[in-house]
Amino acid sequence: MIATIQRTSSLLKAGNLSNKMKLSLFTRQQQSVCQQVSSLCYDVVNQQVASNDVNHHHSSASFKSFQSSNLLSLSHMNAYHVTPSNIQHRNFASLAPTSAQSYIQEDTNSDNSVFRALDVDAISRIKADFEAVDENRDKRICADELKALLRKSGRFSDSEIVEISEIFYAGKAGKPVPFEKLLDAIDNAVASTTSSSNGPRANALNVGKCAAEYLYEPNHHVWKDEDLQIKLTHVKPKTLLDKFALSSVKLTRFAFDNATGWNNSITTEKVLQRVIFLETVAAVPGMVAAIIRHFKSLRHMERDGGLINMFLEEANNERMHLLTFVGMKNPGLLFRASVIGSQFVFGTAFFLSYAISPKFCHRFVGYIEEEACSTYTKIIDAIESAPNGSDLAQWRTEKAPKIGQSYWKLGRDGTVLDLMYAVRADEAEHRDVNHHVVGMKAGEVNPRFDPAAKLDQALIKYVKDIMSRPSSA
Repeated sequence: MIATIQRTSSLLKAGNLSNKMKLSLFTRQQQSVCQQVSSLCYDVVNQQVASNDVNHHHSSASFKSFQSSNLLSLSHMNAYHVTPSNIQHRNFASLAPTSAQSYIQEDTNSDNSVFRALDVDAISRIKADFEAVDENRDKRICADELKALLRKSGRFSDSEIVEISEIFYAGKAGKPVPFEKLLDAIDNAVASTTSSSNGPRANALNVGKCAAEYLYEPNHHVWKDEDLQIKLTHVKPKTLLDKFALSSVKLTRFAFDNATGWNNSITTEKVLQRVIFLETVAAVPGMVAAIIRHFKSLRHMERDGGLINMFLEEANNERMHLLTFVGMKNPGLLFRASVIGSQFVFGTAFFLSYAISPKFCHRFVGYIEEEACSTYTKIIDAIESAPNGSDLAQWRTEKAPKIGQSYWKLGRDGTVLDLMYAVRADEAEHRDVNHHVVGMKAGEVNPRFDPAAKLDQALIKYVKDIMSRPSSA
């Protein structure tokens, strides 16, 4: 093998060869060396496995390192022709996995690895899926073919398929992605879920932040059962602004609770009066934040990382709370007049405050939402513990307004209690998002909609599905 390399090197140095001939000679030499190394490694591995050597772990790692470093083309795998019958070893990935987790291999310290998490069988299955949806046979996957791939999986809803394909299209500016590049992206996504000394690699598809500027998840307020069981959390104030924000919220809540008699008893009348008034105010911060950020983006002629969309959606979500509760109680003229006054005072104050210190305002909203989560938790507890026959007890079976049933997809039998759970989940998300935004740095993306993270999650979900299918072997 060394003699072959030396002979080829001397020929390449000769001045009478054209560039095309040199390239052809170099390619042939590379293929020859690959075949020799492949054969050598295969013999070593089989000898060590057959003798059940105590150092079998090092043998496995060497084989995996060699296997990974030569996955530039799947045709290289044919050189070793590994099958379950001739390799029965705990450190080798099984070619017939029995669980969705078997596609994850043990990490090695090899810097030459191409694939860190996908084994031979996973790669073979995925490539077979790619070829099945590759309509024009160009060994590339476009956005439409990705839709077909996800639809073939059966694990993705129509809205998820549209969203992921849009992110894929935007991330590559409409260009299709070669099989090997998409395989690398899948491997990168799976490897990021396991501990690795090398750390996660950059997004293999180079999906940037374009999609975050104009895409968002329209149905993300359709909560799952586990999402509805929120925890009452509190972010401890660290800076002077944090302490001032928390003090302002506590003072406001103390005054409002005492003015409305909230601390004495909870009734349906008090609940509706309170939530309707608060939701008219709660929808202000998101809109103010979106407007100011919009004008800033225009002035600086730069992206905003999708935060404008996020805060617009937050404002609209609070507005949907209001419209749903108004369907249960029609406020009087005096109540409506108080809303106009509070909007003028609070809206003006918040607008000026946001122009001066966005961080203070987001921390303030974060603490407001902590109080909102506490309020809705008290309401839910009061409904669930109310004695049968009381007004609050009726909310356990009374249907929610139709606008609420459709917005949160509560179903035709969705109750007022179900509605309260969904609204509380919304407030918990607003709480977490606003606290998170305080610590965001310039250039970071909307925490609710990170295109690269969403694409990685979809790829992981796809791999889990494909590896749970029965082996065709």
